[in-house]
Amino acid sequence: MKTVGFCAVAGSGMSALAQVLKAKGFEVYGSDRSFDQGKEVAIRQALSAAGIKICPQDGSMFANDNIEVLYTSTAVENTIPDVKRAMELGIPVKRRSDLLAEVFSSYAKRVAVGGTSGKSTLTAMIGYILDKSNLHPTVINGAGMQNYASSAGLPNVILNEGDICIIEADESDGSIEKYTPYIAVVNNISLDHKTLNELEILFGNFVARASFGAVLNQDCPHCRKLSGRHPNIKTFSIEDATADFYAADIKAEYGGSSFVFNSHTYRLPLIGRFNVANAMAALAVCSLLGVDPDSACEILQTFAGAKRRLEVLGQKNGITVIDDFAHNPDKVAASMSALKSYNGRLLIMFQPHGFAPMRLMGREIMESFARYMDADDILMMPEIYFSGGTVNRDISSQYLTNYLQSLGKQALFFNHRDDLERKLLQLATKGDRIVLMGARDNTITDMGYRILENCR
Repeated sequence: MKTVGFCAVAGSGMSALAQVLKAKGFEVYGSDRSFDQGKEVAIRQALSAAGIKICPQDGSMFANDNIEVLYTSTAVENTIPDVKRAMELGIPVKRRSDLLAEVFSSYAKRVAVGGTSGKSTLTAMIGYILDKSNLHPTVINGAGMQNYASSAGLPNVILNEGDICIIEADESDGSIEKYTPYIAVVNNISLDHKTLNELEILFGNFVARASFGAVLNQDCPHCRKLSGRHPNIKTFSIEDATADFYAADIKAEYGGSSFVFNSHTYRLPLIGRFNVANAMAALAVCSLLGVDPDSACEILQTFAGAKRRLEVLGQKNGITVIDDFAHNPDKVAASMSALKSYNGRLLIMFQPHGFAPMRLMGREIMESFARYMDADDILMMPEIYFSGGTVNRDISSQYLTNYLQSLGKQALFFNHRDDLERKLLQLATKGDRIVLMGARDNTITDMGYRILENCR
């Protein structure tokens, strides 16, 4: 048996891989700064229930002298006590993406889901279709999958004994270059952590590396440029009937969407046209793996979605609380478009994550909000999320709220999120929807449940 450690194990990608290795018979230790701060209690309990041994993030996990390697996320710096101690002991320190590439390469049929938006939901859709089609996939996802909620462990993995593995291929840190898929999926390409030119190069090489086929979004002009990079391309669309997989007559319904595919009407229990596009992408992938598309549509009618993707936490006194991961211009636009398919004022908290991303795309994010906000909608922002380390903190949420105000929309800045939470509760009335948006900070969900409990 091998023994390994995970530093920053509460992260969605890290926690998924920790569970995968535990299931494969490894002894797994994990630490996280948030655990030491008394946060992420549910995640800590779930990982412990899966058999992962949680330690303080102070280097003490190496009291077990059997640990052979320490895995870290890209956000972890060498000054973290666990990393410093591993280096002192000569224990190899590797990135999460290195482990994911190693696990991924051990499967014969490897599906890597890329794109700047929608990866987690699409990964979950593909995994759900294949699982219900008895193809026994393993799924390693960046978000919890609602159909697989379990008391033992976190539902961001599906563990099976088949020869198929589906993963998210992250382009933000360039780790997508480490994966050689059987099927490459590019859901979309838009401004995120890199320039569009850099992204087109990354995704083009990704498609070219696929050993069997690739799936591309025909509605995305940047994806269309990649069509010559592989001889076996399947396309999907919600706008162009010439695509291989096309959804027509999309309608917003209570709690979901309906669409027509192959002359049949299906209901997807997720809101937003972009989720119907995700469904078409999932059909394309699964068809390359031998699943009948109409059967796949039937299966998706019971797909429950991914955690923190326009997830309705509940309703109280006529006020609905929604949790969402949107954090770049396209994700914000997609979520806002879906929300505006239904009636009700929006009281939005947007928690920006990272000073560099806000320098790159903060104004574009505000423009995405402005495009859909009505006169009575209000956007509220706390200061940019800072998880520690050495960064240039030369931009503020106040600059972004001022910019949104200059676009004629209501926007409020708060130095502290507690003050913002109180303001939300003060303003909310029957018929309002409180939407909490932001990436990588799981305490946003905790805030949502607190607000739900205190709605008057």
